[in-house]
Amino acid sequence: MSTSRRRFLQKLALSAITLPILPSYAISQTNSRTAPHTQKPVLRVALMGLGGYAQLVANSMQSCTRAKITALISGTPSKLEEWGNKYNVPKHSRYNYENFDDIKDNPEIDAVYVITPNSLHHSQVIRVAKAGKHAICEKPMAINAKQGQEMVDACAAAGVKLLIGYRMRFEPNTLEVVRMRNDGEFGNIKFFQGLAGFRIGDPNQWRLNKELAGGGSLMDIGIYAINGARYMVGEDPVWVTAQETKTDPIKFKEGVDETIQFQLGFSNGTVASCLSTYNMGFLDRFFLNGEKGFAEMRPSIGYGPIKGRTNKGELNHPHIPHQTIQMDEMAGIILDGKKPILPVDGNVGLQDIKIIEAIYRACATGERQELHLT
Repeated sequence: MSTSRRRFLQKLALSAITLPILPSYAISQTNSRTAPHTQKPVLRVALMGLGGYAQLVANSMQSCTRAKITALISGTPSKLEEWGNKYNVPKHSRYNYENFDDIKDNPEIDAVYVITPNSLHHSQVIRVAKAGKHAICEKPMAINAKQGQEMVDACAAAGVKLLIGYRMRFEPNTLEVVRMRNDGEFGNIKFFQGLAGFRIGDPNQWRLNKELAGGGSLMDIGIYAINGARYMVGEDPVWVTAQETKTDPIKFKEGVDETIQFQLGFSNGTVASCLSTYNMGFLDRFFLNGEKGFAEMRPSIGYGPIKGRTNKGELNHPHIPHQTIQMDEMAGIILDGKKPILPVDGNVGLQDIKIIEAIYRACATGERQELHLT
């Protein structure tokens, strides 16, 4: 994770840093297959790609009741040793990118969480599926829809689940807004606004490399506004228009977008206006407007605490690290067949990639693009 992005998101999480670990989430790092207190099976997870975000996931998982780290995959031997010692992962459960297919023979692994650069997700998830393990993949799931479909198909063929790391789809204040909308408390939804952006730092990082990232801000931070529009409105868009602005072609080279404004249209008449950027700060806001009320979330996508208000007052669900909730909920999806309030399966991720591709086409042509997501 880039330094600037880390600062952007960590500023949103300052109050969470001092939050004590909740005792009810305590779990020891043992080989036990059953969670203490609940007597439900624990999801045994291999983390792939031991970078900045994986560190946040790993730390948050120490508070999970139903998920634990049992294996590591990295191309850096020193990280495997450091993380292995820190999280009590034995040497035989530490893999590199060349030999991780051997996870098929490791009964202490149920799922692999792929947290690597975007362009690597496709091949790595397919290898995970062929090894007979469930796959959790960071967003965006792939750099194009063709790859995304192949990932979905590979997991289906192998009989394993593919979940995408959409942590906001488990966040309590977000789900409260979804509940209110589902219950008709906002009336017919008319408008959504999603602002997502920060000033990116190091120009040599992989997020500014088209071969690794597949694009620019839209792939990284803009996808939150795309996905957010879908779960806040409660519908999928049927058309998109978009405009790209680039003020620094040296830093943001060909194929790496700096700033994109895009508009989404929904079959129920709702419209969405969204902004994705790597060159403006203080952009982390969702706004939903209906005939009877509204919901505003700011911050809406940072690591928390997420804050919001509606026409009926403030949203006040207590903050728990998003990755803690996400991994416990994903354990329920994988091990119990639990149906989440908001789906996070590979098809949801594939639909976001289709929208991203349409946005890029709209920028290139200046024309409205019709969407066919199913």
